[in-house]
Amino acid sequence: MLRDAFAPAKVNLTLAVRRRRSDGYHDLESLVVFARTGDDLSFAPGGTDFALIVKGPAAAAAGPDADNLVLKAAHLLAHRVPDLPRGLFTLTKRLPVAAGLGGGSSDAAAALRLLAEAGRLSLDDPRVMEAARLTGSDVPVCLDPRTRMMRGTGADLGQAIDLPSLPALMINPRVAVPTPDVFRKLALEPGRECPADPAARLERHALESSSLARRRADLVTLLVGTRNDLEPPAIALAPVIGEALGLLRQAPGCRLARMSGSGATVFGLFDTCRASAAAAQQIRAVHPDWWIKSTMLG
Repeated sequence: MLRDAFAPAKVNLTLAVRRRRSDGYHDLESLVVFARTGDDLSFAPGGTDFALIVKGPAAAAAGPDADNLVLKAAHLLAHRVPDLPRGLFTLTKRLPVAAGLGGGSSDAAAALRLLAEAGRLSLDDPRVMEAARLTGSDVPVCLDPRTRMMRGTGADLGQAIDLPSLPALMINPRVAVPTPDVFRKLALEPGRECPADPAARLERHALESSSLARRRADLVTLLVGTRNDLEPPAIALAPVIGEALGLLRQAPGCRLARMSGSGATVFGLFDTCRASAAAAQQIRAVHPDWWIKSTMLG
């Protein structure tokens, strides 16, 4: 029986780097939402091993199928669940690759959801969670793609929170900014403690009161006081990110423009879907080679 799953783009509305750990990794605090645009994945059980077909507009940039996180996640789970059904995955790739949108991680999480369904496993099964964590740092938050805070190296997840949906425009200027390079440029000293992300207060407010879930303007006002600590080093490495942010900030109706993750995708939050679509048309006329997508977040 063919099963299908949607792998939405992950957007970091905020990203605070709290400290550099002794093992070289960084502890983060990030408010994560998911877009209504993304990749599609299907799974057809059958056979004795896993296989993958990648198609779609971004398929060529996805790299060798054997290195795809979909297969990595599948093999990690199968190692822990020997009787797990094998079969063929078909990935329709639309999101840009290495773009700060967690596309590969979301694809892997979708694969785990499909396999959990096929193998009659719950998503909170420790074996599923371990496979997600070992596949990549963004995979656990994508496993159940709902708005929440993500902390540490990615495995410390807060409760899902109810926030209003946000009209948004996402732009990727088709430039690669490797995450390790961005952290090296940040050059955070080991042991230094950085300020907490004000989004943590937003999380508490959302969990304690339902009012924030009804007021989009209040949410955007709170987000203006937050940050993405990786934005300045990413812009230093790829100035075109700053150009894309500048175009968003000049667009009528844009209330906040920021980079997602370690880049190079940026997003703008708008008053209305119409304003977001108009900005997309305007910017696309100047940069027809950029990936530009009007969508909703949350």
